[in-house]
Amino acid sequence: MSNILVDLSSVVGKIKPMHAVNNGPHVSRGDQTRGNQELFRAARIPYARNHDAGFHAQYGGEHTVDIHAIFPDFDADVNDPNSYDFACTDKYIAECFEVGTEPFYRLGSKIEHGVKKYGTLPPKDFKKWAQICEHIIAHYTEGWADGFKYKIDYWEIWNEPDLDPDESTNKRCWGGTEVEFAELFVIASKHLKARFPHLKIGGPAIAWNEDWLERFFENIEKINGERLPIDFISWHWYGTSPKKMSEKGTRIYDIIRRFGYDGVESILNEWNYVRGWGDEWIYSIEQMISIKGASFICACMCSAQLNPDIDMLMYYDARPCAMNGLFDFYTMRALKGYYSIVMFSHLFELKNQVMATSDDEDIYTVCASNGEKSSMLACYYTDDDNEIKKTVNITFEGADMNGAKIYIVDADRSMALCKELSVKDNSVTITLMRNSFVLIEK
Repeated sequence: MSNILVDLSSVVGKIKPMHAVNNGPHVSRGDQTRGNQELFRAARIPYARNHDAGFHAQYGGEHTVDIHAIFPDFDADVNDPNSYDFACTDKYIAECFEVGTEPFYRLGSKIEHGVKKYGTLPPKDFKKWAQICEHIIAHYTEGWADGFKYKIDYWEIWNEPDLDPDESTNKRCWGGTEVEFAELFVIASKHLKARFPHLKIGGPAIAWNEDWLERFFENIEKINGERLPIDFISWHWYGTSPKKMSEKGTRIYDIIRRFGYDGVESILNEWNYVRGWGDEWIYSIEQMISIKGASFICACMCSAQLNPDIDMLMYYDARPCAMNGLFDFYTMRALKGYYSIVMFSHLFELKNQVMATSDDEDIYTVCASNGEKSSMLACYYTDDDNEIKKTVNITFEGADMNGAKIYIVDADRSMALCKELSVKDNSVTITLMRNSFVLIEK
């Protein structure tokens, strides 16, 4: 038997926004389309990073979010509102706010797999590119060019500049060299932070290469000569082990500290279940949309919550695509993974994390309380498809949880109330099938 001990009187920190995502709701445009706005709103997702929004027609497709889409003629006057095309991005961002989700704006371009590149090539003038970004931020936060005064705190410079090495041909995210990228980042981050000191400016959303991140810090130090005004470092990870995800988060922050940036936020803003990109890619997609993928989401959120070196997770992707384990591609109905996000939102709203420990490495748990109400997640996740079930005893201390409601997500149930289970004498014993999770709250 596995055991979880919860002390509701012992506050150990704050619940962090581990249930953020990439991209916002899919809005119905007519009688032959379907939307997920109500489900999105009900999940209470705190942030939606808008990277790769340009792949989805309902967001505005090629005319949305990316810098070269909003400012299509780089030779145009950077100060002239007529040089900008905000229409589709305005609509997309408004639809995010309508469901209660704040955009996390990626400044740059979506990944480009085609034979010709459009937005991933180095800008002709790094200073002008920074000024274009400045005007986009002003449009959405200060009302410039008939814009808005939205609360959009996070502004991220570029995406995955390390994905392909310098010597590669047909590079997918950054067409220049490592040094050129560092030059762009120094110019853009200094310019934007000076113009908007109250906003969070950061990046660079590295794909995988920790050695590249070290060289990035070395290069910006050589170029700038002093510490840059960076508010967050973003990075990506795909795999099958929540433990390895957490270990990477610690390694990333070790690099951040070593270069004198201790205190900046560390944000994992692309992640999902991936066993392999080659022969195992189809298997990976199948798991993303299954109960296994849902349990993986839940386990990763719990694991990252317990790691002080990770400040936010942003699941990739809520956009209708193969990597969306939250909403069915065809109907926009909720998949099993959606309920992991919903359950974590129950914890997030209680703000305070309280002590909860598991003696089983495959049983993940996090508990939250505001002193009056308490909620806990317990998840059994394993990548071993031969495992069957585990019996878990959960004991509560520090407050009365007798009579608490228990909701379960497994292969057969989707956040169903377990009428056959109840907390008595401040404990409950639950049998969890492989890859399933429960929410207990009172």
